[in-house]
Amino acid sequence: MIRDKKSIGTTLMTVAIVWPFFANADSGCLNAAKTELEQAYCKVVSGGEGAGLPSFEDFRRNDAMVQALLLKRPAERLGLALPGRNRTQGAPSTAVQQQPPPPSQPRRSAGQQADRPSAPTATPASPTRAASSSPAQSGFAAMDVSDCRLTGQGDVILCPDSRYVLASNRPKGELRPGVLDDGNRLDLPSFRGRRSDDQAVIGYLSDAYARYVPKMLEIGLGGATLSFTEFHHAFHTTEAAGIDFARRSEETFQLLKADRKTLGVQSRLHDRVPAGIESCMDISPEIIVCDDVGTNWVYVRPLN
Repeated sequence: MIRDKKSIGTTLMTVAIVWPFFANADSGCLNAAKTELEQAYCKVVSGGEGAGLPSFEDFRRNDAMVQALLLKRPAERLGLALPGRNRTQGAPSTAVQQQPPPPSQPRRSAGQQADRPSAPTATPASPTRAASSSPAQSGFAAMDVSDCRLTGQGDVILCPDSRYVLASNRPKGELRPGVLDDGNRLDLPSFRGRRSDDQAVIGYLSDAYARYVPKMLEIGLGGATLSFTEFHHAFHTTEAAGIDFARRSEETFQLLKADRKTLGVQSRLHDRVPAGIESCMDISPEIIVCDDVGTNWVYVRPLN
């Protein structure tokens, strides 16, 4: 059984979007399993409940907490008890960090249009922001965030004409009425281009990401968002599995809302802050995002 449910709602977006939901039984699975959770994975797959799981290799890249979350529901259907969650079991996820260097930057989602990047080589690479990149080179950027600076404990970004505060996860009681209702949808459009067309992919994902982050803020999960790099990786992984990214994102968003109705949420999942403003860009006049590929921070401009 999973004893601590506090972080379930804040981790499902990463679990459900980043990995394609399919798994195949492997006769050597149990022999390859090195932890109790990996053994439980093999039992779930052999029991016929592995349709919603990633491949074994992808599964073992996650840490024990995420592995337990992935296994919770199929294990319950089989009547299997999961071992107590132990963060020392398994290896932390490194799938995003191991992606090749980026050929491109996200483009601006609305308003000014930045120059689009040139087409990449045949294999898509996850886009990350190089430290030497200026905000003007970023497709999202409408302002020069290099004029801004991180202040305090890294929880505030000050710009010449505005101030942005680090977003955290919020209790259900602080949310706007109706945001957890069925009618509140993510509503991403489906991608209609070719995944080998980097310009089309970056354009699509820039618009999608500029909608995804505000919707996560809306349901009180501003402290549990994917970085743009993870978002990009999730798109390619999901689409490569023959699953519509927009549909899977919508299913996950609805799942998050359902969990928010019944499960608590930690205000912060970690106490790290961005190393510097060079890792940040704005996705709208109200929101600046910063990331180090694996960790994402969202800063919001207060209304008053």
